Amino acid sequence: MVDLGLAAKVRPCLVLSVPLEESDRSLVTVVPHTTTLRQSRFEVTASPRFLRPGAFDVQGIVTVPTVRLMNRLGTLTAEQMRAVEKGVCLWLGINIAA
Repeated sequence: MVDLGLAAKVRPCLVLSVPLEESDRSLVTVVPHTTTLRQSRFEVTASPRFLRPGAFDVQGIVTVPTVRLMNRLGTLTAEQMRAVEKGVCLWLGINIAA
């Protein structure tokens, strides 16, 4: 769970960042999870047992201070993580091999 601010509220997010080192800024990049779907190609559906049905909105990637991280709900499977990574690359226009 991540506090994304007043308008975006506290919501489940997937942390995409690597572990921080001592000299790094205390920031993480996250992809928010939503239950309000628009049928966009940038919504990556995943059904982890710890989340309500919905999708990760890769158009909503954001970098936040680590103090906004509230608690860990669970971990995605490798297959679910690959699907989100592909969605992020699609959104950013990064061409990856299938």
